[in-house]
Amino acid sequence: MSEFLPKEVREGLEAARKAALRRRSRLRVMAGETSHPVLRFWEDGFALDAADAPHLRGLVDLFNGGVHLYQCLIVASSEENGEMIYEFKRATEAVDKAPLDFYRDENAPIALLPG
Repeated sequence: MSEFLPKEVREGLEAARKAALRRRSRLRVMAGETSHPVLRFWEDGFALDAADAPHLRGLVDLFNGGVHLYQCLIVASSEENGEMIYEFKRATEAVDKAPLDFYRDENAPIALLPG
């Protein structure tokens, strides 16, 4: 059906689809100091708009609004349908505190009260 539409109408529909994806998604990728909105996200990667996405590679941070979700090592894999596809080499969940390097007993006292 889309091959019967004029080129301008197809381009307009594609621009409207990308704008709707940007508005719906709160996900964004931070590469250094620059931020890019994520159009689609799945288990092994994500997609950015090819028009304003650089050819990212390396360590980036993935945010949902203001919440830091993942620290990712990525590589640009392909460009399809106006989207730049990136794949994860590694995606580590972001945590707000350092992991413990010892076992903490559930019933251990939190603090000692002076006697």
